[in-house]
Amino acid sequence: MSRISQDSSKRHFHWTKKVGTEDDDEAPTFKSSSNSNEEDKRENLKSHVAMPTPRKKLPAVAVARLRSVLTAFGKNRSSLPFGLGPRVVGTLFGYRRGHVHFAFQKDPNSPPAFLVELATPISGLVREMASGLVRIALECDKEKEEEKKAVRLLEEPVWRTYCNGKKCGFATRRECGAKEWKILKAVEPISMGAGVLPGSGADAGADGELMYMRAKFERIVGSRDSEAFYMMNPDSNGTPELSIYLLRV
Repeated sequence: MSRISQDSSKRHFHWTKKVGTEDDDEAPTFKSSSNSNEEDKRENLKSHVAMPTPRKKLPAVAVARLRSVLTAFGKNRSSLPFGLGPRVVGTLFGYRRGHVHFAFQKDPNSPPAFLVELATPISGLVREMASGLVRIALECDKEKEEEKKAVRLLEEPVWRTYCNGKKCGFATRRECGAKEWKILKAVEPISMGAGVLPGSGADAGADGELMYMRAKFERIVGSRDSEAFYMMNPDSNGTPELSIYLLRV
């Protein structure tokens, strides 16, 4: 029985000898094979966990394209004409024997966010402004609920015009063409003031000189259906000489 038990123990345990000096007693130590398997598994698991997963880097071409797209998107957003802030640049202009044009710009070198042509002659408007304060109201109709569209107030095409309470015909929204843009570029260096620009070509003979007035306006948004623009004049003791109201009623 003792031999059988000794043989069976040799099967399951690895006997090793402790290396030491000759005087030391040799003491056998043993290690279980099952324990060694578990330790190997733990080592393998640690090695898998410790190794960081490599991150895939985007190619340089893809990164460059992404940056260019984001840059272009930012520029397009900043160049949108409808992003008016609380301070805008307003320009009133027209030929002496022509109609009044009015433009609002975000800054002096940006395209106009709002450009309309009034049926009022500019000479008549100049007389009104010389006599005192001028209030111009532009009104348009609200659409019915079933025909309602997401149209900005500044994009309305036709307006009824009132000057100091008197009806003055209609105003029409205009696109900024080459002719209008040339006028706005001519007065771009002027931050505030009024004057006359000499006409050129056929315009000089037909409608005479170009009259203009340019100033900064304070913009107040009441709702999606109402906005007001007040001319900022430091010499008017806080009272705006010209106010323009946009109403959708």
